[in-house]
Amino acid sequence: MRQRSAFGALVIAVLGAVVPGTAYLVAGRRKLGSLVTGMTVALLGAAAYVGVARRDDVIKWAVDPNLLLWMIGGLAVVALLWVATIVTSYKMLRPLGSGVGTRLGGAFVIGLVCCTIASGTALGAQNLLAQRDLVTHVFAGGNSKSATRPTIANKKDPWASIPRLNLLLLGADDGVGRKDTRTDTVMVASIDTRTGDTKLISLTRNFMRMPFPEDSPLHKLYPTGYWNPKLGDKEQSEFYLDAMYRNVPRDHDGILGPSDNQGADVLKVSVGEALGLKLHYYLQINLSGFEQMVEALGGLTVNINYKVPIGGDYRGPGKADDILPTGYLQPGPNRHLNGHDALWFARGRYDVQGSDLARQDRQHCVIQALVERATPQNVLANYQSIAKAGKQLIRTDLPQNLLGQLVGLGERVKSAKITNIDLDKKKNFPNGRNPNYAAMREIVAKALAPRPVAKTTTKPTGKPKPPAKPDPGDLESSCAYNPQ
Repeated sequence: MRQRSAFGALVIAVLGAVVPGTAYLVAGRRKLGSLVTGMTVALLGAAAYVGVARRDDVIKWAVDPNLLLWMIGGLAVVALLWVATIVTSYKMLRPLGSGVGTRLGGAFVIGLVCCTIASGTALGAQNLLAQRDLVTHVFAGGNSKSATRPTIANKKDPWASIPRLNLLLLGADDGVGRKDTRTDTVMVASIDTRTGDTKLISLTRNFMRMPFPEDSPLHKLYPTGYWNPKLGDKEQSEFYLDAMYRNVPRDHDGILGPSDNQGADVLKVSVGEALGLKLHYYLQINLSGFEQMVEALGGLTVNINYKVPIGGDYRGPGKADDILPTGYLQPGPNRHLNGHDALWFARGRYDVQGSDLARQDRQHCVIQALVERATPQNVLANYQSIAKAGKQLIRTDLPQNLLGQLVGLGERVKSAKITNIDLDKKKNFPNGRNPNYAAMREIVAKALAPRPVAKTTTKPTGKPKPPAKPDPGDLESSCAYNPQ
């Protein structure tokens, strides 16, 4: 068995690394080779079966911090056994009379193969560690506190009693010059848990008189909404929607109960009442970390229909302390934006007509672009950077034990439709002083109501059907290139 050439032995050992154990069979160690080859084939078959037939379980395992530790340990054990098999196979196959140069050359090649396996294993372990770090730091564990997080009775099928999952999306602006966090972006994503169909609802940052439910202690303090009647019916910036996150907890600490993020709980209660929805969880995005997430994904592609300012702060008519934009994002189709430009595409409003509403529309397009960009291949290729950015970017009360089901729901969202619900500015909030929340609730209820299934008929009408009218809330049309 040792009459083969040194080169032939090296080739067999390297090829045997593909299916560990086969090189033992060539070397004449049939029992050992059969055992190792059988274990390898069984392990590969089990992995293929789990990946195909138990995909939902794989998703749940990938967001379980304890199982992730076991995966890291298992990966290390497999790598060590794999390397040991390659080394011992080559020693069995190598001719005894090989010269020093031949042995050194063979050892170099085998070492290179082992280093490749070790580096691949190390990368996998680093990704698993990054995943565990993200899950444990971002998503709510057993010790987290929330005054508004619902209790899920059926954890195996949490959507059985939740036909639509309503998420509060907050954009937290902690930029230079801001002593406290303001939420300049307040949006609700209502997701059909069966189909993934998603409706986006944006609230303007200068809404006043934000309501509270009658059973909330905040309703007793602000029975006509969040504003100060003593100041009269005028703009009260410290009672805007974007100031509630910081001002209500400051003035009424702990009023809703124990919480790790009182501002988010206040907004869940108030925004839910304004729209007539039960808001289940919040997802707070730190805009200063948004750039890193976009960079980790490799940028975003959007259509730009008008010049969008980069920076700038408009202080009001006739005021001399305006901060002018440093530049503009120029119009164009399929513009690929880096993290910095994507952030300002979502935020810029200095001299844009209808600035707040225009910004809301662009933010919806950014969400759509993020969903499209987050393909499995792209996420896996950049996972450590994405996980690192996610730790700095996201704050939420989504529980860890619901992550598996949420990832599955996210897959349905990716393949479903994302549309916008227009709250009708001209009719319901021509200014922010006294929005018509009752009318907004009617719009939301109508938009989210289950649609009756249309009856089909085989009887010909003899007339062609008129083309369907485009849905004004369809993001594919509203985010299309239509230069203004």
